[in-house]
Amino acid sequence: METKTKSSVYQLAMTAVVAAVIAVVAPFSIPAWGEVSFTLCTFVLYLSPYILGWKKAAIATLVYIMLGMVGMPVFSNFKSGLGVLAGPTGGYILGYIPMVIIGGLIIKAFPKNRAIHLGGMILATAVLYAFGTALFCAQTGSALERALVVCVFPFIPFDLGKMVIATGLGPVLRERLVKANIHPEG
Repeated sequence: METKTKSSVYQLAMTAVVAAVIAVVAPFSIPAWGEVSFTLCTFVLYLSPYILGWKKAAIATLVYIMLGMVGMPVFSNFKSGLGVLAGPTGGYILGYIPMVIIGGLIIKAFPKNRAIHLGGMILATAVLYAFGTALFCAQTGSALERALVVCVFPFIPFDLGKMVIATGLGPVLRERLVKANIHPEG
């Protein structure tokens, strides 16, 4: 019983730590043209299902979003509040949740296949882009073509690089957590 309690406490702590890492990394950004910036937030989100499993990764992502929603400056460029979530870039932030769930479910279904992990991350990121682009178009009145040029196309190479690194590093982290008997799915 003590091991189960210790493991549960560890999982709760790791979920909080991952939420904190997302919150620390996300505000630092490199401006792109337009409203969307380059950040390492998605890199941490790509790694989170490897570390936590898809359910706890989604919870950590939700905690991060809630921190920003209540006023902690954890969004890109140290922004916060409901206005950011309802604004032109809010769909990208809200899209983190389905991105983590989709990527995490694929990682869980094919735990040893890094090529499928990469494909899952590409699919998950496409869903993220769809959420973000839809809200961007609705909030700014932009045509889809402009939104894709400003909010999607410049980010594809950077996101693909983050996915490749995450699919290389993530399974190693996961394996070490499973060996230590502290991974939620291990």
